[in-house]
Order: sequence, then C-alpha cells, then structure tokens
Amino acid sequence: MTRVLVIPAAGRGSRLGWDGPKALCPVGGRPMIDFVLARYAAVVSRFVIVAAPAAMPAFAHYLGGTSWDAECVVQPEPTGMLPAILCARPAIEAIQPDQVWVTWCDQIGISENTVTHLAATMDGAGETAFAFPTVQQEPPYIHFVRDAGGRIVNVRHRREGDLMPARGESDAGLFAMRRDVFLRDLVEFERDAAVSSGTRERNFLPFIPWLASRAPVRTFDLPDAREGVGVNTPDDLRAVEAYLRERA
Repeated sequence: MTRVLVIPAAGRGSRLGWDGPKALCPVGGRPMIDFVLARYAAVVSRFVIVAAPAAMPAFAHYLGGTSWDAECVVQPEPTGMLPAILCARPAIEAIQPDQVWVTWCDQIGISENTVTHLAATMDGAGETAFAFPTVQQEPPYIHFVRDAGGRIVNVRHRREGDLMPARGESDAGLFAMRRDVFLRDLVEFERDAAVSSGTRERNFLPFIPWLASRAPVRTFDLPDAREGVGVNTPDDLRAVEAYLRERA
C-alpha cells in the first residue's frame, strides 16, 4: 500500500510570535514539521509540503539538512485549504499512490496508535473512500452535523460565524482518501466550491459531507482530545509541548 502525505504549510507563525513559516516554528527545540514527518515516515512513501512562495527558500534549507523523501510545491495565493491541498495534484498524478493523506502542519500531537488506526480503516474490508479521526470539543471550532443514520451531512465553522453547539464533533486535522477520490472527486468538488462568507476562503471540510452523500466516509473517535490540538497560539504551543512530554 503506497501513501503520499500532503502537508499544507503556507501559513506564517505570527500568532506564535515566530517571524517565519509556521511549520518551522520551534516546538520543544525542534521545527514543528519535524514532528509531522517523523510521525508518518513509517506509513507514507513521500511527503508533499505546500508552501507560500516566500517560504520556499526556508523549506529548501530545512529539507536539505534532512533525509526525508519530501518535495515542496507552491501555493501562489492564500486562498484556503481546498486550493492548498490541490496544489499537490501534479505530484499525486506523477506518483500515483494508492492513498492520499492530508494533515495540517500544526497537528503534531497525533499518536502512533491513531496513525495505525487510520491506516487499518483505509486498508480494511469494504470500499472506504475517505476516513478521519474526530474529537469531542467544548466549545467546538468545527462541528460535523450527522443525520439519523450517522452520515455527515453538514459542517459548521466557528470562524465563519456559523451557529455552534456547546459541545461538538471536530476533526483532528488528519484525513485519508483513495487516490481516485483525490484526483476525481476532490477536483470535481473544487470546480463549484463556493468562497466562504466569513473568511472569503475556499474550505476543504465541506468536501466531506459532499463526498459522504456519494461514497463511504468512515470516522473514529480519538480517546484523548489533546491529540487534536493544533498549535496556533503560544498557549497551544505550551499545552502541546506538555502533552508530548507526558506522552513520552
């Protein structure tokens, strides 16, 4: 089973007090992206890092000092996660992996067990098209709305001004899909994907309910919600550093 991991990493670290690409901000003395690459190296065959144009030299310098099988591609404009992920399309077409995984560069708390569980979910019996772990949050940043049968039918975003429940089901910034889902379904969805009313970006998460109406989408719960904490603020950074030390 071959897998490629796409890592959208075009953001800056200004909210963390870091003057540079967010993915290279130190966490416990290591660049943030070090944790991501190390976590998935055993299950993916190649990494595709999506970077802003101005950050390409910094990523080239970083990767030049490592042995990771990785390449950088450019996201010309910061127009959202959906176009960021699709910047990896030429690489996916060239490599032709069985699966395409996606994770945000700041999701460094994902455990080995979660990675193993996701791989088993995608590789197991059945025709799973897309799979990802979820976490319960109070209050949620993202909330997936499900129908009576458990199928995801909508997604709400707090930053877009959507009405949110007090407790909700959020993603953990990690997703897996078959290659054909990436190259066919995600590309089809992107053609008509609307710009959000709040941030004026083109979001990736609405693809999930769109796909769930057409193909099997599987989820599983994370036992520890701290795995799903993204490093966006200094408080997040300290919390994740403490969690990683505890887990070690």
